[in-house]
Amino acid sequence: MDLTGSVVLVTGASSGIGAATARAAAAAGARVVLAARRLDRLTDLAAELPAALAVQADVTDAAQLDAAVQAGLAAFGRLDVLVNNAGQGLHQPLAEVDLDDFRAVLELNVVAPLAALQAVLPAMRAQGGGSVVNVSSGTSRMVLPGVGAYAATKSALNMLSQVARAELAADGIVVSTVYPFITATEFHDVLRGGRRPDTSGQGPRFAPHSAEEVAEAILDLVRTGAEEAVLVPPGFTGPR
Repeated sequence: MDLTGSVVLVTGASSGIGAATARAAAAAGARVVLAARRLDRLTDLAAELPAALAVQADVTDAAQLDAAVQAGLAAFGRLDVLVNNAGQGLHQPLAEVDLDDFRAVLELNVVAPLAALQAVLPAMRAQGGGSVVNVSSGTSRMVLPGVGAYAATKSALNMLSQVARAELAADGIVVSTVYPFITATEFHDVLRGGRRPDTSGQGPRFAPHSAEEVAEAILDLVRTGAEEAVLVPPGFTGPR
């Protein structure tokens, strides 16, 4: 897909990978719909971009997701790309995971992306196509102690992505998955529980990816329609 003139909806757009993706999409000529809970950050970001709409939305609320989609359609007339980026970590040994925390992360990391996909489908089908990129995690391709609960949610998202890619191909809707690894964002500062995982002993040391690097991988998936982009550094153990 050529991003010039397209309309891109990004969830979790108030910081990190989401904000970087919005900026990169705008630089590529897209109009962007910014969805997240922190309206002040969204408003500041929208002011930076040539054609952007800030919509406050809790993606775990299907009604708010639908409202964000309808606001984007009202503002720009179409919706070409959905980037399911909103998510949260839960980095604790399984024996210590609070089940209410796990349910909350499942809701955000798995149920919300499916709800967002369902919300954009009518518009994309009416247009004859579209692109969806789900932001997963490299941890879902490894066996990394302390991250099992979080990786399980992303593994579920991976399966949703793969099945959606098959189910929606006839509608001209391309579903792709990006697998970031440790990224230099505030992600590990706002975990639902736990702390940054210890990756010592898993492979060579490496510099974290920037949010901008992940954003470019996301836009490359939109442009090419490739099934996935895996950003786990070479040499890390445990890929499946």
